[in-house]
Amino acid sequence: MKLAIVAGLALTTLTTSLLAAESEPAVRLGEAASVFSEIMATPDKGIPQDLLDKAYCIVIVPSLKTGAFIVGGKYGKGFISCRRTSGPGWSAPASVRIEGGSFGFQIGGSMTDVVMLVMSQGGADKLLSSKFTLGGEASAAAGPVGRTATAQTDLQMHAEILSWSRSQGLFAGVALEGATLREDLDDNAALYGSKLENREIVTSGRAAPESAGALMALLNKQSGREHAAREKR
Repeated sequence: MKLAIVAGLALTTLTTSLLAAESEPAVRLGEAASVFSEIMATPDKGIPQDLLDKAYCIVIVPSLKTGAFIVGGKYGKGFISCRRTSGPGWSAPASVRIEGGSFGFQIGGSMTDVVMLVMSQGGADKLLSSKFTLGGEASAAAGPVGRTATAQTDLQMHAEILSWSRSQGLFAGVALEGATLREDLDDNAALYGSKLENREIVTSGRAAPESAGALMALLNKQSGREHAAREKR
């Protein structure tokens, strides 16, 4: 009898742990939506709308962990979504991990939100590979801040990927030199039921999971094809 109770408790604990682990990507999707919403709610200090409207893809990494060094390493998980090739809207989100590299002068460990815009088809193709390095395989630059990108530097204008970070309420462009982005098949499996590659999720027209509803709604509201067309008229 005692053995059965112990076995039952162990099974319950294991099941609870598995469910908690499976829910982490869904929770992270909600965090990504919150990060994007808060950044776009302050247009004078956020991502320029014209850059967002021109972007091929967006990457959002909430709560990226930075090392406790002046120039520190980092690790975090997030999502990529790209514009649909036909029709309005953005693709279902695919999971990514960001590792290594450094950005800026950081004293002490901290949590940083990171947003990247992919500004070319070539950059999008590289981003959808299983692994690539920013500043190596894809040119990257710190993104400008404000309502418009009129003050872009030459480097920013020609970069395939522009990036920003938000830490302790401060939002600024940041160059993620040397950081590696990888697709996260385990998180994709938790969201979609199988270990789908990012390219398949983003380019196949696959439906987004329910947990991505808030993020998809925000992306389409802020920069769906129809939104961009209205802004140009």
